Amino acid sequence: MQRYILRNKNKITLIGGILIVIAFISKGIMGNMDIFTWALIVASILGAAPIVIQAYQALRVKVVSIDLLVTIAVIGAFLIQNYEESAIVTFLFLFGAYLEQRTLNQTRSAIKELTEMAPESALKLMEDGEFEEVDVDDVDVGDILLVKTGAKVPVDGTVISGEGSVNEASITGESIPVAKEKGSKVFAGTILDNGTLQIVADRVGEDTTFGRIIELVEEAQDSKSEAERFIDRFAKYYTPAVLVLGILVWLFTKNIELAITILVLGCPGALVIGVPVSNVAGTGNGARHGVLLKGSEVINDFSKLDTIVFDKTGTLTVGNPTVAEAEYYGDDIDEALSYLASIERESDHPLAKAVLEEIGERVYYPVENTEVIKGGGIVANVNGHRVAVGNVLLMEREKVKLTEKVKADIDSFERKGNSLVLTAVDGELKILMGVRDQIRPGVKEDLQRLRRLGVKNLIMLSGDNQGTVDIVSKELGLTKAYGNMLPEDKAEYIKKLIGDGQIVAFVGDGVNDSPSLALAHIGIAMGGGTDVAIETSDVVLMNSDFSRLPHALGLTKATARNMKQNIIIAVGVVLVLLTGVLFSDWVNMSIGMLVHEGSILAVILNGMRLLRYRLRY
Repeated sequence: MQRYILRNKNKITLIGGILIVIAFISKGIMGNMDIFTWALIVASILGAAPIVIQAYQALRVKVVSIDLLVTIAVIGAFLIQNYEESAIVTFLFLFGAYLEQRTLNQTRSAIKELTEMAPESALKLMEDGEFEEVDVDDVDVGDILLVKTGAKVPVDGTVISGEGSVNEASITGESIPVAKEKGSKVFAGTILDNGTLQIVADRVGEDTTFGRIIELVEEAQDSKSEAERFIDRFAKYYTPAVLVLGILVWLFTKNIELAITILVLGCPGALVIGVPVSNVAGTGNGARHGVLLKGSEVINDFSKLDTIVFDKTGTLTVGNPTVAEAEYYGDDIDEALSYLASIERESDHPLAKAVLEEIGERVYYPVENTEVIKGGGIVANVNGHRVAVGNVLLMEREKVKLTEKVKADIDSFERKGNSLVLTAVDGELKILMGVRDQIRPGVKEDLQRLRRLGVKNLIMLSGDNQGTVDIVSKELGLTKAYGNMLPEDKAEYIKKLIGDGQIVAFVGDGVNDSPSLALAHIGIAMGGGTDVAIETSDVVLMNSDFSRLPHALGLTKATARNMKQNIIIAVGVVLVLLTGVLFSDWVNMSIGMLVHEGSILAVILNGMRLLRYRLRY
């Protein structure tokens, strides 16, 4: 019976509301006091039922809850035949609980939107030796799956045969395809760019990347900040104190209505619900916009940031090298480009893809007698010509003459942070290309937004050479930038900043920079989804979208403000009502409950505003 009543609590609220409306219509329009009285009696009994059950369940675990205060107040009003107040009190209390639950449900649905990225089907090896398309939920650990070119990897698993390159941008934040072969790990939701793989499922369902992300956000919403823990402790002692005060007032004044009014006014509902609603709504908004916040403490620290430290590659830059500039020398350049394309299309070097994209479609020639020069490049015979593709050291080894103009071009390219790709045909230099990682589009504007949000120091730490780092830093207008730094050097620098009293966030890829992510007050992983990113970071920016970082900071600041506003509303209402009951006669139980429930609605609606939060540019 108890479960049935609690399961239908919202229907009871609706029926109670309808009965109250009927009661007042019958009194005001029809003048029928019998209908008025009986409608309110039924509304009071129906409304009190779930409240009494919740109070009883709390008492069984030795907790004096708000439900107990309301139960006593309603029973008291009923006994003195003040049915109007008992009916209104129960309706307002249940309606407030309904709105609270609706807020929570809205944030939960926002989280579930993340699962739209997850694959829905998989090619599973069946007992007859054939691969058959099945729902991804029908895949178990240990099953053998086939992944074809262009398909999403359905589960987290290990490659058992085949080769290919997988785009893991949605998981690791690195847009450069990662070569996969036997023994390589693959993640659910990544895309096989080329090749065919057979994998064995290691983690399925909720244990995969997307399932763990949803679990992470739900844990964040269930976690409690220091403010929430204080309020919980406060309510634990405050609620019984109000009950004792109400009893004492009744014993000394014999005024049961005054005692009941104090019980109603003393309910700390808005105070208890205000901060959690802000927390849940804030993390729900973050989940909807690809920002995963690991709990209320993260929101509190994040909102106070004054320093953000960035890794360079894959964070401030795209992580996908492209040809930034090129110079051509002598005649027959088209033929030289075709020779270069013929060699690079057979290479798996990260720079080869950038060169091929720059050259475009060409006539390809057979490549013979290929020799890979370690630390230099490639020498091969193409269409009867000896072609060398590589760096300056390879050109010197091949005795290629570098004119003063070529040397000046090389110096200029290097000063701009380029990696060099030189191409010589039969000992004569034909092509010089500068390849470099490009700054993420919009990053400069996003950094300016971070400054407007109150971040004083924007610092870059990179393992790249200082020249490249200085170029990026100057272009982005960073406060400081340091190159040639190993992961341990970055961690030491983070320790120094914290020792200087700064509140520091570190933004990295969640793998090489995991020590820094763990040391900083706030660790922010670009991408997310890998074990290290989720475990060591406090915030994950999905799909490595840097523009989500200003949104995340603005959201945490708005959430922290929202929490304070809700505390002020809750405490302010209690003070006003207590002042009213002590120094005036305008506060009675109905008005007190109306204002009390109004304050609960106010903090809930105030918290719900965060679901629609967007950073104003």
